Amino acid sequence: MKKIIFIIYLLIYFFAVNAAEKFRFALFTDLHIQLTNLQPDEDLYNAVKDINSLPNIDFVIVSGDITESGDVASLKKAKSILDNLRIPYYITSGNHETKWSESGATDFGKIFGNDKFVFIHKGVQFIGFNTGPIIKMGDGHIAPQDIDWVNTELTKTPVSMPVIAITHYPLLSGDVDNWYDMTDVLRKFNVQAVLGGHYHRNAMLNYENIPGIVNRSTLRAKDSTGGYSLYTVSDSIHVFEKKTGQPERWWLSLPIEQKKYDKSDVSLRPSYQINKTYKNIRETWRLETRVAIFTTPAVQNNLVFYGDDSGILHCLKLSNGKSVWKFTTGSRIISSPAVSKNCVVFGSTDGNIYCLKTRTGKQIWKFTTDKAVMGCPLIGNDTVYIGGSDGCFRAFDLLSGKILWTFDKLNNYVETKAVVSSRKVMFGAWDTHFYALNVKDGSLAWKWNNGRTSIHFSPAAVLPVVSDGKVFFTAPDRFWTALDIETGKVIWRTSQHEVRETIGLSEDGKTVYSRCMNDSVVAINALADTPKVIWKTNAAYGYDHNVSMLIEHGGIIVFGTKNGLLSGMNARKGQVLWYYKIGNSIINTITPVSQNEFVLTTTEGVIARIKH
Repeated sequence: MKKIIFIIYLLIYFFAVNAAEKFRFALFTDLHIQLTNLQPDEDLYNAVKDINSLPNIDFVIVSGDITESGDVASLKKAKSILDNLRIPYYITSGNHETKWSESGATDFGKIFGNDKFVFIHKGVQFIGFNTGPIIKMGDGHIAPQDIDWVNTELTKTPVSMPVIAITHYPLLSGDVDNWYDMTDVLRKFNVQAVLGGHYHRNAMLNYENIPGIVNRSTLRAKDSTGGYSLYTVSDSIHVFEKKTGQPERWWLSLPIEQKKYDKSDVSLRPSYQINKTYKNIRETWRLETRVAIFTTPAVQNNLVFYGDDSGILHCLKLSNGKSVWKFTTGSRIISSPAVSKNCVVFGSTDGNIYCLKTRTGKQIWKFTTDKAVMGCPLIGNDTVYIGGSDGCFRAFDLLSGKILWTFDKLNNYVETKAVVSSRKVMFGAWDTHFYALNVKDGSLAWKWNNGRTSIHFSPAAVLPVVSDGKVFFTAPDRFWTALDIETGKVIWRTSQHEVRETIGLSEDGKTVYSRCMNDSVVAINALADTPKVIWKTNAAYGYDHNVSMLIEHGGIIVFGTKNGLLSGMNARKGQVLWYYKIGNSIINTITPVSQNEFVLTTTEGVIARIKH
C-alpha cells in the first residue's frame, strides 16, 4: 500500500514539475524582522540566497508581517535584505506593521513604495492589498477605500483574465471583520486563488468558495532552517514548500479555470436581527464615508469634528451630519481631536500638530515635529498636552501655539490621550512605561513599568482615568492597575478579570469600569485601596479586545466592540439595557452629546448620531 501511495506521489510531483510551465514565482511571508533577534534576518537572507541560486523564478511575492514591531529601523533592515534579490519583488503589509507602528503605518509605503500592488504577468493579474488593522487592536480589517481600489483595478482588465490575489490575513470570519466585502468584489472576477500567510503553516482554505492558500513563514521555528513557498503556474497552480538548501516539496495543485461563483451566502454575513429586539435605539443620522476612521469625534457648539484615513479633518453639523468644512493634512489622521474656546486641536501622521478655528477650519497655528503625531490632545486651562512619535511629549498654549515645555525622554511613540490630576499629566507610551510629568515644567515626576520588557505589553493604548488620588489603566498584560498619583507606587493590581486596554470612570468618580476579553463588564470601587468588585455582568458580546473606552453618561455605560456591537448598561446595577449593531468593524470610543444621544465613528468609515 505504501509503495502505491509513493508511486502516486511521484507521478503527481513529476506532472506538476514537468507540465507546460508558464512561469514560476516565490512567496515569502511572516518574516518578523526585528532589531533584538538576528535569527529572522538569517532565515530571510538564506531564503533570498536560495532564490538567487534557482533558475526561472520570475518574481517574489512578500505577503506581510515583514517585521515584528512595525518600526522604521526594522522595515529598513528587511528592505536591505530583500533588495539582494536579483528578481523583482512585490510586497504588502501585515498586522505587525499596522497595529504597532511609530508612523501610523505610513513608513511602510514610504520605504517600499506602497502597501498595495497590481500587475499582469504572462496573462495573469496579481493584486495585493493590506488587511490591517491600522493601530487599533481588533480583527484584521480592509479599509473601504482599499476595497474600492481592488474593484476598480480588477474592472480595468478582461473578465476572463485569471486573477491571483494576495493578502496577509485569511479572508475568514475571526481573521478579517469585513472579509465578505472583499469576497463580494473578488467573486465578480476570475479569481483563481487568494494567497497569504499569518498562520505560519501551509493550509488550503475556503473563502466562500474562493480557494485560499495559506503559506509557511520564512522563519525556521523548530526546524534547523527556514523556508518559503514556490508556485508554478501553467494549466494549474502548483504549490511547493522549499526549505532553504533542500529540494522543494509539492503539496497542492489547483486547476486554472474560468471561475463562475454563485451568489453570496447570506447566512455567513453578520446578523442585524438584534436591532429588531431593542427598537428604542435608532440612528438620527448616518454617513457612509467609504474612508476608514480611527478617531473619536469631538463635539462643540452643534459641530462635530473627526479625522480620517485620507488625512482630512472634517467638521459636520451635529443636527444633520452635513459638512461644514474640511481641512486636509499630508497623511492619515489617527489623533482624536480636542475642542476648547472655538479651537480644535489634533495631530497628523504628516508630523504636524494643528490648531484650527472651529467655525471656519482656518489654521490658527501649526507645530512641526520630526515624526508622526498619533497622540490625542488633552486641553486643560488653555494648555494643550500631546505626545508624538519623536520621543517627545509637549505642552502648548492653546491660543498662540507657543510651546510651554517639552519632555524628550520617551523611547517610543504615544497614541493615547493623557489625563491631568494633582498637578501631574499622566499617559502611557509604547516603550513599556507609564509616565507622570509635572504640569508646571514637564519634568519627570515618576514613571512605572509592569515588569515586561516587550513593548507589546505597554500601557499605551488605554485612556487612563483618575479618582481619589489614583490613576487607573489596563494594558495588554491583562492586568488592571491602580497607581498612587503622587508617588507612582502600586496601590493594587489584579489579573483576575483578564481586562485589556479599556477602562471607564463613573460620572461621580466613585466607580471604575473595564471590559473583560470575554463577555463580562466589571465595576470596581475607585475609592477602595483594594480591587473591590461592585458588580460583574456577563454582557454577552463574545471575545473582544477593541480599544474602546466605557463612557458613562446619564447613568448609562455605553461601549462598542471590535465587531460593531454597541451595548448600553445600567451603571449602578450593571444590568444590560440594550444592544445595537451598527456594522461589523471596530467602534471607536463614543462621544455623548446630550442626556440620551451620542456620536460615534467606525473603521468601516461610518459616522453616526445615535439616540437611546
